[in-house]
Amino acid sequence: MTSLEYSIEDLLPHRNGMLLIEEILEGDQKAAVSRAVVNENWPLCDGLRVNSLVLIEVAAQTAGICAGLARIRERGLDSDKKSWLVGIKRSRFYVASLSLNDTIITRAENSFEYEGYRQIASTSRVGSKVVGEVELQAIQADTDHL
Repeated sequence: MTSLEYSIEDLLPHRNGMLLIEEILEGDQKAAVSRAVVNENWPLCDGLRVNSLVLIEVAAQTAGICAGLARIRERGLDSDKKSWLVGIKRSRFYVASLSLNDTIITRAENSFEYEGYRQIASTSRVGSKVVGEVELQAIQADTDHL
């Protein structure tokens, strides 16, 4: 993987409270590594902790880095950021919740790709501890024909 010349905003459509990724550590069209820091503005936060289900969204956004790079390569930087319909194939959480200020490092990799379909495997860590593993299935509709 290589370091990136694009910003998070170039690659992902998320903004404000739904953008959980703070930094792209590595990325290419096949795999990406992100850094996110848990804060009180995150979804599923009770003021002290965040439910570990949020790791699904962190995995999806990390996978979105790869999709964003592919989009830029194929259609250019200013092309539309079309949304993906994402399903959870499998998830396993090793903690019930995450503490405020936990730093989450997530690696997501496209394990299978065919046309507008991807299967993605991800692992999230806090320090050296694996806190979650998520497998996603994503499909991008051809909205030009709808």
